[in-house]
Amino acid sequence: MTLLDVSIVNVALPSIEEGLDASESDLQWILSGYAVAFGLLLVPAGRLGDAKGRRLLLVVGIASFTAASVLCGLATNSAFLAIARLLQGAAAGLVIPQNAGVIQQMFRGKERGQAFGLLGAVIGLSTAIGPLAGGLLIQAFGEENGWRYVFLVNLPIGLVLLPFAWKLLPGRTRGKGDDSLDPVGVVLLGAAVVLVLLPLVEEREWETAAKWLLLPLAALVLAAFVLWERRYGRTGRSPVVDLALFRRRSYTLGNAIGTVYFAGFTGIFFVYTLFLQQGRGYSALEAGLAQIPFAIGSGIASGIGGRLVHRAGRRLVVVGLALVAVGLIACDVLVSEVEGGGIGWALALPLFVAGAGSGFVIAPNTSIALSEVPPAESGSASGVLQTGQRVGTALGIAVVGVAFFGALEGSRGQDWAGALEDGFRISTAFVVLALLLGLADLLSGRRRRTPDRAPASPR
Repeated sequence: MTLLDVSIVNVALPSIEEGLDASESDLQWILSGYAVAFGLLLVPAGRLGDAKGRRLLLVVGIASFTAASVLCGLATNSAFLAIARLLQGAAAGLVIPQNAGVIQQMFRGKERGQAFGLLGAVIGLSTAIGPLAGGLLIQAFGEENGWRYVFLVNLPIGLVLLPFAWKLLPGRTRGKGDDSLDPVGVVLLGAAVVLVLLPLVEEREWETAAKWLLLPLAALVLAAFVLWERRYGRTGRSPVVDLALFRRRSYTLGNAIGTVYFAGFTGIFFVYTLFLQQGRGYSALEAGLAQIPFAIGSGIASGIGGRLVHRAGRRLVVVGLALVAVGLIACDVLVSEVEGGGIGWALALPLFVAGAGSGFVIAPNTSIALSEVPPAESGSASGVLQTGQRVGTALGIAVVGVAFFGALEGSRGQDWAGALEDGFRISTAFVVLALLLGLADLLSGRRRRTPDRAPASPR
């Protein structure tokens, strides 16, 4: 539910605009408010789950998300909907870190990789299948009110999930850890995340270049956060983020690869959906169907990747990144070669390849990143990992959007294929950067495993 609502709203924007007479600024906040609130809550919610119990946080998050979804569906104006989306994003931020935390708590070794494989399948499928789900609902209920069911569909799902979550998930595991929640650290980190996300998600709405001044301000706040966390840790209490996590190479590189990859992985779907609907005349449903090959490839490969990651490790991630890059390059080549409505069929195979690669990246990278993290810290560690992915998503949409809309404006709205090609190239560059990080890790790891050998004595 939480990740589906990141992408499902894209195809519903024309329906929301018509149904609520919403302005472009309203629509931007309906999208970005969710993203900002989502990113803001991830780390503190993970820490809270570590301290107070993940089942409790997950149940509260699901109940809150379901209630906020109903508010979204009943919105009477665009301001009401934007506020409800903020609440929905905050609830999503409560839920997401608990998933990885529960997996860390319940599974070990090969089984943990398989569990992360299933989680990766859900992430890949929900992100890619969102436009299809939105298109089906709008097709069924009409342009004017179809958008309401994009949100209301979460009500029956949430009601079914809640009793199962309470019954089946493990309760709080009491340990020797400190339950303090580090409120100063939470505020500093939250401020840094908001200062990073705002200029990215509002890139097209805030036309003044002054918005980028928020990024150096974010760096200063982040530096203050690091200093505070070190000081807080020296008192013997548990900081919201244990900075010692970043001494673990697997965790640091997993964060870096995940952030950069999500910038490439999610940015392209934003512009591809616009290209299909506005550039090639696809309906919301047809645009969603065109993205199904990626979802199928991702779902299949995620299950396979979960079984292989225990043996293959980072090599599997590198292979996946290479497949994604190959798929996106093929899409770039084909876009200008195929005219009219046949583009969806032409890109089906490359998108399937890219989706399969994505399935070898998301879950295995998460599993590797958290492999050395103690279960008692897995919630906050997962929150940091997910925050990086949200920042990457916002960065990718902003940068790909600049290239896409800039090319459109330069051609006076005529060269949709050229604009999408620019978007594919930016996304590919992000994926290649993630691939280089993975290769550097492999090469470095190989050097560390190879002991220095003395020269052999001559016979």
